[in-house]
Amino acid sequence: MENIRIGSFIRERRKNLGLTQEQVCDGICDPVSLSRIENNKQTPGRAILDALMQRLGMPDSRYYILSSPEELAIDGLKRKIIACNVTRNAALGFAKVAELQKLTSPGDHLTRQFILRAKAVLEDIDGSYSLEEQMALLEEAIRITCPRFDLDHLQKCLYTVDEIKIIAQIANLYSDSGEHEKATGIFSQLLEYIDKHLDEAVTSGGGLVPMIYFDYARALDLAGHYREGAHFALEGKQACTRWGSYDVLGGCLEIYAECCYFLGEEAESAEAYTQAYYISKAIGRQDDTEIIRREAEEYLGLSLR
Repeated sequence: MENIRIGSFIRERRKNLGLTQEQVCDGICDPVSLSRIENNKQTPGRAILDALMQRLGMPDSRYYILSSPEELAIDGLKRKIIACNVTRNAALGFAKVAELQKLTSPGDHLTRQFILRAKAVLEDIDGSYSLEEQMALLEEAIRITCPRFDLDHLQKCLYTVDEIKIIAQIANLYSDSGEHEKATGIFSQLLEYIDKHLDEAVTSGGGLVPMIYFDYARALDLAGHYREGAHFALEGKQACTRWGSYDVLGGCLEIYAECCYFLGEEAESAEAYTQAYYISKAIGRQDDTEIIRREAEEYLGLSLR
């Protein structure tokens, strides 16, 4: 195996992409620090390195760096909080966020950003905050590392995976508040960005693309754009199986089923509802399972048990 100094790799990757140091490090670290990293005079912490590599479109599985006990503890809590988001366990999630806050220094911008994003997700799960309050949290979070963030011109900046997830959450809030066209415009820009910048990075964290397809299809469905919604729901389904990430597989199938119903394709809709129901049931998504069951019965008279 060839060993390459991480700083040299970052410098060469950045130059090959035609990016300035300021573009890559904006909101993550200062240009002086990045210059020292690139010249192998400074070793970045794990969180900083992850963020830099993601902005350069590279998966973190391509490199290795020793982590301190503090970094390992922070990373472990982040993983537990993400698991709480997936299982919709808000109470445990908030407890883990409180633990993470105690370990987070004021200068740790990336973890502070993660905490704000996590709070917005958990508050959506337990309904403790309004859409406006969640939006304020997410906008505060994205501007920690992207102070010039502009929803109408997303291609002007480079983003980490966490930043892309924040932008997707903002789009979902617009959709939930009835601004479906605004939401679909954001998701369209996100997919364009991912296609252009993050093709390799997605392979190491396969949940990102399925999530964006699912959210985009949902927004299109709510906007009444059923043909496009069905298309992106299928793209989401295929992405789930391609990357081995199944969190939104049942959701993609449910959206596809609903879009097919409104397009008059009832046989296709029934098959998709059946698949969505049993997938959601198998992975313990009780709320989703009940929604799918009610929809299938209301639209098609289909009884799923």
